[in-house]
Amino acid sequence: MPFPILSPEEAAAHVFDGATVAFSGFTNAGAAKVIPRAIAQYARNLHDGGKPFKIRVLTGASSGASIDEPLARADAMSYRAPYQSGPRLRTQINRQEVEYVDMHLSHLPQTVLSGFHGKLDFAVIEANEITPDGRVYLTSSIGASPTYLKYADRVFIELNDYHSMRLREMADIFILPPPPHRSPVPLHEPLTRVGLPYAVVDPRRVLGVVKTSEPDQVPDFAPSDEKGRRIAEHVVRFLVDEMRAGRIPDEFLPLQAGVGNVANGVMAGLGDSPDIPRFKMYTEVFQDSLVDLMERGKLLAASTTSLTLTPAVLRKIYDNMDFFVPRIVLRPQELSNHPGVITRLGVIAMNTALEVDIYGNVNSSHVFGTDIMNGVGGSGEFTRNAYLSIYMCPSVARGGKISAIVPMCPHVDNNEHSVQVVVTEQGLADLRGLGPMQRAQTIIERCAHPLYRDYLHRYVERSRVGHIRHDLELCFELHRNLMETGSMLPDRDLSAADVS
Repeated sequence: MPFPILSPEEAAAHVFDGATVAFSGFTNAGAAKVIPRAIAQYARNLHDGGKPFKIRVLTGASSGASIDEPLARADAMSYRAPYQSGPRLRTQINRQEVEYVDMHLSHLPQTVLSGFHGKLDFAVIEANEITPDGRVYLTSSIGASPTYLKYADRVFIELNDYHSMRLREMADIFILPPPPHRSPVPLHEPLTRVGLPYAVVDPRRVLGVVKTSEPDQVPDFAPSDEKGRRIAEHVVRFLVDEMRAGRIPDEFLPLQAGVGNVANGVMAGLGDSPDIPRFKMYTEVFQDSLVDLMERGKLLAASTTSLTLTPAVLRKIYDNMDFFVPRIVLRPQELSNHPGVITRLGVIAMNTALEVDIYGNVNSSHVFGTDIMNGVGGSGEFTRNAYLSIYMCPSVARGGKISAIVPMCPHVDNNEHSVQVVVTEQGLADLRGLGPMQRAQTIIERCAHPLYRDYLHRYVERSRVGHIRHDLELCFELHRNLMETGSMLPDRDLSAADVS
């Protein structure tokens, strides 16, 4: 091999205080693993000696277990973009100890190209092969790695032999040129290919290769509960009705589903429904629940940017690549989340919310409008550009102490102009063609938990009359109650209430 073979510690020693370091990984799939841990230990050693060391971190999306948590525990981060999911890092961000830029994921490559994150000093990219002329064959995610390989000053490759060498048969890598020299992306269905099976790096910028053999640290999601099953039933019934009304063609439309147990439950419900035809997906993550659907022949094909699969399920794919390779395409996130492609294909987008206000504005990222949970991720790109945009969440949490339907969201990721359908276990609100007051009545009656319906109706009735009715003194009363008493409706005996 023409590139030096380094230990993780030797690679980490190159990184300096204040450096901007881009890591591979979209979720924990394809994330760099051993070098981030070595950088964290390097930071601890410097801190113990009284020396400063913090780096600016970019990834494709969240990479909590592999990157965020080791570096956060070492107090080794000063900046993070574009998405995160680690509990320790989340705490540091909410204490203003780490600056966090929460971004639409398809925008990331262009902001890197334009220099908005500063000079890209290092890229640490997981691959299962690098050739002498600089072809890099990525592993279980593409994410933003092709961009990082192109623009980083110095590059380390984590050569991970755990992953199947046949992943390159799924990869379709293409970097958009800078504007105004962009032609339409010629993706006409989820399996269309427009690029190459490898990313490219200037071999002169590769400082070395670190060998490893580790699986992705993708955790299990909790199984769908009764609320999730009822949400799935509402979504399936709605989509079947849309087909019967002629608003969805008989061949169906590509689906996108967010990450988590609610989305997994909905996908399982769609797979079990005899009224839903076989379908394809144009999405950003390929999760465990989709493998069974593909094996059963319900899911025909999927375009994604990562195989966000638990180790046992990923091994199942690796053991059956003859079956899965023709059915899955892995793309860079600027293509998997590309607004023009989403619109052209007529994607049906299904994402989850923390809370939804009575007019259909969605908060998916912040508690009390102040404390970050994870981030907007790719939900905004799909919501704004989808043929149908659906948001799902349980109507209440913590035994009814928290309502997901509120008068006004203190933080909005996706606004009422883009959100078309809201679903809870209580029911489904189709907001298309409705004015503000109709939207409010529909969401309250069909999606709010009975514990909160009277309050929400009274809120509308007593609010100042306008195109959108709000009482600016009371619009965050539920949130204030929760902060002060631990319950949005402190006057209710929730222990005796039916919150099923």
